[in-house]
Amino acid sequence: MIKIENLSVAFDDVEVVKKVNFEIADGEILGVVGESGSGKSVTALTMMGLVSPTAKITSGKVLFNDTVLLEAGKPKNKKLYREYQGDKMSMVFQEPMTSLNPTQKVGKQVEEMLTLHVREYEKDVRKEKVLEALNSVGLHEVDKVYDSYPHQLSGGMRQRVMIAMAIILHPDLVVCDEPTTALDVSVQSQIIALLKEINQKEKNSMLFITHDLNLARRLCNRVIVMKDGEIVESGDVEEIFSNPKQEYTKMLISAVPSRKQRMDRFKKQKRSEQKLQDKKEELIKDQIKQKKSKEKMAAQSAEAVLKTGDEKAARIGQEKEKQYQKLTEQNKAKLDDKKRKKLEQKKQKREQKLEAKGKLQTVQMLADSLTDEAKSGEDYVILDVQHVNVSYMDGGNSLFSSNKKKQIIFDANFQIKKGEILGLVGESGCGKTTLSKAILGMNKEVEGKILHYSNKPQMVFQDPYSSLNPTKTIGWLLQEPLRAAATYDKQFIMTKEEREEAAMEMLKKVGLSEKYFYRKPSQLSGGQRQRVSIGQALITRPGLVIADEPVSALDVTIQAQIMELLRKLQAEMGISFLFISHDMNVMFQMSDRVMVMKEGRIVEIGDTLEVFDHPTDDYTKKLLNEL
Repeated sequence: MIKIENLSVAFDDVEVVKKVNFEIADGEILGVVGESGSGKSVTALTMMGLVSPTAKITSGKVLFNDTVLLEAGKPKNKKLYREYQGDKMSMVFQEPMTSLNPTQKVGKQVEEMLTLHVREYEKDVRKEKVLEALNSVGLHEVDKVYDSYPHQLSGGMRQRVMIAMAIILHPDLVVCDEPTTALDVSVQSQIIALLKEINQKEKNSMLFITHDLNLARRLCNRVIVMKDGEIVESGDVEEIFSNPKQEYTKMLISAVPSRKQRMDRFKKQKRSEQKLQDKKEELIKDQIKQKKSKEKMAAQSAEAVLKTGDEKAARIGQEKEKQYQKLTEQNKAKLDDKKRKKLEQKKQKREQKLEAKGKLQTVQMLADSLTDEAKSGEDYVILDVQHVNVSYMDGGNSLFSSNKKKQIIFDANFQIKKGEILGLVGESGCGKTTLSKAILGMNKEVEGKILHYSNKPQMVFQDPYSSLNPTKTIGWLLQEPLRAAATYDKQFIMTKEEREEAAMEMLKKVGLSEKYFYRKPSQLSGGQRQRVSIGQALITRPGLVIADEPVSALDVTIQAQIMELLRKLQAEMGISFLFISHDMNVMFQMSDRVMVMKEGRIVEIGDTLEVFDHPTDDYTKKLLNEL
């Protein structure tokens, strides 16, 4: 079917793919695994004829059924590739938001594949075929999806549209570059089952690129392992997983612990935390006991003095003690009164200032935040969501259709405490991202109360490529939040050198070397771009971060590093997180509490261990059974 011979690809004279050799037989599913930046996607793009014009093929060639599609030292045959692309070979890209045209309806974009390659189909037949394809990838209300724009769909729904576009012509080869990255566990299983079904029914070949080794094991016949642009190991999938020969392969496999291992580690952590809490309580009890013992000894000493006859000295001492206590109480009352008046004056000034702007809800929030109870202890609430409903105006896609309000979130109620990680999990399209945008004030159609008790809330978006300015360097992008923050907060006013130093430090924290400072987003892998997005959110040290699928694009080893980093920063800086994910294993590792959402409603919320061990809602049980 497809054969890669001695392929090397370079950017700016730096080889990123080095002498790669493999072939895919008819009906075979070949998996490609490796860390971000290992050359997986560049290899696939080169094979498909879609690699950047700045790339140089320094050696090797690509053959499709003995036809040479691409060869080093020769210009690309664009006419030949047009015949093969879409019809005989297709690709599912990693980031659907940047692959779909934002100005065209989804149905028309999928239908374009038929228009270009199957011209004998009438318009009605083309639409019917598109609806069938959309339905086959697990999308509901396909008529509405057909008539929607990409921005009106969730990330997971957009990815499923891309899969439908790739398989609608039933090509001989389908290249899947992280096709299930944005999908929740249940839909992920459906897509894997769908790809298997298509492969078995049509006997087509597939190249399945993933950082999730478990998915590769479930789907693929053979696997190749890439590191630094080279294939370090290849073979039958079960042989690779049960008897890996290379240390790098062993490291990748060991980085994917089972749920039991995750559970054991989590329970061990909880036991350590409980032991620490028990020690603190025991220390407090000892201090109280010592204090009572000292008071008893002092009383006994005073009694002994009286018994020895020095009653006068004892009486004088008691009188002085009474006078001292009285004076202390008077001074304390004066200080408390002065402090109370000062707080009231401060509160009144803030209320007057904010009332002039009509922000009564924020006034109440600030008034509450001035209380001593809210300012101390583990119960300090940093976000309070009360009876929130979120909608958007759905006017259809016609110029003359009337606007209708469609409700997405129904009566959401929850709190996030200081330093807490609250996980939000649910299937694609259930409203997770809509709720997060409402919390940040990015949605106008909101009912209920959303009260913030922290400054500078930030967000890590699901799709890093569309959220990063492609014309700017990584260093500039990391400094931009500091420049923006300096306009409203004097503590962020820095010199150019200080901002660059802070950006360099953040690069190191998210696992990137200084060489990436001067690169642009297009020169980074998907996982590397996501780490830059995380760095942007954390560089201003916010009180609350909403992380929308922050590790979904990362390979297993980097995923573990990023989660460890987020945990470390959360502990050091007291940051609170609303952590959104479709991966129940990631949710289990990261969250202190878990909130489960279904069709816009929160169906369960509780301690992570309790929810995973004893789920009460049937939908939660369904998600856990998918693991």
